[in-house]
Parts: sequence; C-alpha cells; structure tokens
Amino acid sequence: MTTAGWIIMLGATGGMTLLLVWCICKVLRTPGSSEHLHSPSDIDTRDRNA
Repeated sequence: MTTAGWIIMLGATGGMTLLLVWCICKVLRTPGSSEHLHSPSDIDTRDRNA
C-alpha cells in the first residue's frame, strides 16, 4: 500500500474511533440521563385502540 493509502486509512480509522469515544463519553456524562431512559413498554406508539 502506498504512503497516501496508509495516511487515508489511519486518518479514517482514527477519526471514527475518536467519534465513537466522544459519543460514548457524551452519553455517559450527561446529567440526569438515567431519568430519560424508557423501556419499550413505556413508549406510547398510539397504534392500538386500547
């Protein structure tokens, strides 16, 4: 593989890894996020006549 290929591959892999880490940190550090979690039974889809 050429030098340019290695640079592009490492840049893309590094960028995606950094984006993944940033997203995980953002989710875990958000204050009060545990109160906003819902299970499927809590979600009202309004598609049934109950």
